[in-house]
Amino acid sequence: MTTVDSHTERRDPDVMQRLSMLDRYLPIWIGVAMFTGILLGRLIPDLNDWLDKVKIGTVSLPIAVGLLAMMYPVLAKVRYARVGTVATDRRLMASSLALNWIIGPALMFALAWIFLSDLPEYRTGLIIVGLARCIAMVLIWNDLACGDREAAAVLVALNSVFQILAYAVLGYFYLELLPGWLGFESTALGVSMWDIARIVLVFLGIPLLAGYLTRQWGERSRGVEWYESEFLPRIGPVALYGLLFTIVVLFALQGDKITNQPLDVARIALPLLTYFAIMWMGSFFLGYRLGLPYEKSTTLAFTAAGNNFELAIAVAIGVFGVSSGQALAGVVGPLIEVPALVGLVYVALAARRRFYPDDASNPDTAEPSRA
Repeated sequence: MTTVDSHTERRDPDVMQRLSMLDRYLPIWIGVAMFTGILLGRLIPDLNDWLDKVKIGTVSLPIAVGLLAMMYPVLAKVRYARVGTVATDRRLMASSLALNWIIGPALMFALAWIFLSDLPEYRTGLIIVGLARCIAMVLIWNDLACGDREAAAVLVALNSVFQILAYAVLGYFYLELLPGWLGFESTALGVSMWDIARIVLVFLGIPLLAGYLTRQWGERSRGVEWYESEFLPRIGPVALYGLLFTIVVLFALQGDKITNQPLDVARIALPLLTYFAIMWMGSFFLGYRLGLPYEKSTTLAFTAAGNNFELAIAVAIGVFGVSSGQALAGVVGPLIEVPALVGLVYVALAARRRFYPDDASNPDTAEPSRA
């Protein structure tokens, strides 16, 4: 949120009415950003080539700038003194690990073969997306839905460690080993642990360090009250501006493929939408049944449903090439994820009123009502 104090916004069951214009009409701004990106790609033919050449490794530099701008304000809001307490919540940690590293990849593998069995390049690209667990945009969605920022920071850090250690292994399992066992076509995925670690360090390490140092400086130099009530509202809008800028760049880079191959995009979009719906709703209600408060159930849902498209696109381009079907599937991933998870922000706030009626009066300790 950009203009509402975090404690106030979580006590107000009708929080959407208290948002700034930027927050309240975010889906409209995202639509405008998508259209602007496509228009720029059409009007400036060389823009695609220029944006694609300016890179950090295999990731476009403008996209990197947008992502860093997106993540820094959210990570500056995290109360790092509470992180240790969140990390001891075994229900949350165990559920997140199971959802992200067992259920999520398996579900995407199944959906890819169900919906794209006749399109091997797109199918492989979709599986690559499913293996990349979210470490960036999830912080935005979680914050908009009034999730637990400290829990999100912990789960994102946990996913980052597992991503470095497990991504290549899971890629081998889901693209070569398991298809062979099932009698399906297999695909090799040549990606090193260092390639994954580099992307994680850039897109999580830099904004995480900046956010932590900012909070330490602000609280020590001006006090907690000034930091929470004066400084954070000033930098808050930067996160959404970064999100909109990233969307414009993504659509400028790939808008021509999207407009020229609409049926292919639709084929890729269908399993993605199914995936986001199943993962988010299943994770949210798992948290609800475990007795987690709304904030943690929401954080669990968004960290399980989102994907690390920076990593997925980088792997797809690095292994299969920028013009490959795998790369197109990787690019379509965030283009579908952004509007889908924005919609799920509204679903989360509606579910809060329905399943957590006591949350408004005591947001830090409220348990689900099962009446």
